[in-house]
Amino acid sequence: MWQEQDNKLKKTFQFPNFVEAFAFMTKVAIEAERMNHHPWWANVYNRVEIELNTHDAGNIVTDKDRKLAAIIDKLYGN
Repeated sequence: MWQEQDNKLKKTFQFPNFVEAFAFMTKVAIEAERMNHHPWWANVYNRVEIELNTHDAGNIVTDKDRKLAAIIDKLYGN
């Protein structure tokens, strides 16, 4: 579940290994580029942390973030 804190939507995703985590990041990157809405993220081995907010709206959570979060959840399989 996405957590809203510090004017960001945040979620951590776990994978069996680095390759699957990186493949997920690639899929998210394609969708984010389509939306012209790019997340902050970090990856260590099998874990991907993502934070979303809208810079153009003053670094707050907007519908654009919620839409991308829903797409990311679908890509993850939730």
